[in-house]
Amino acid sequence: MYKHILLASDGSENAVRAAKESVKLASYNKDSIIEVVYVINIDKSKSDVLHSHSTEEIDIERRKKNSKVIQFLNEADVNYRTTILRGKPGPEIVKYANEQNVDIVVIGSRGLNTLQEMVLGSVSHKVMKRVNCPAMIVK
Repeated sequence: MYKHILLASDGSENAVRAAKESVKLASYNKDSIIEVVYVINIDKSKSDVLHSHSTEEIDIERRKKNSKVIQFLNEADVNYRTTILRGKPGPEIVKYANEQNVDIVVIGSRGLNTLQEMVLGSVSHKVMKRVNCPAMIVK
C-alpha cells in the first residue's frame, strides 16, 4: 500500500485527527514511514522573532505546537520522522511532497465554510489541487 506517507501538521486538533488516519494507512505496510511535515510560516515567523526573548524560546514554542501529534505517533508505535520547512504552508507542502515523491499526503481540514474557502482558500485545498499524488483531507 502506501510506503511514504506525508502528514502535514500544524499541531491543531485537525492535525491529530489526520495523524490517526495516517497511522491507519501505515498499518497496512510494516515498512511504511510517516513523515510529519511542519511549516514555519514566514509571515508569522517575523512576528515571533520580534516578540520573543531568545531563539531557544521560539524553538520551544514551535515544538510545543506539534507535540500532540508527535505524542500520538509515539503512542501508536509507528515509524515516523519530522521535517521542518520554512515558507508559506501550502506551496511548501506541495513542493516538498512533489520533490520527495511521497505516496500520499494526509492533511487536516481547517473547517472553513464554503464562502471563506472560496475567498481565502485553505492550505488543505491548495495542497489537494497541486500535489502529484493522492491526498486525503481529514475533517
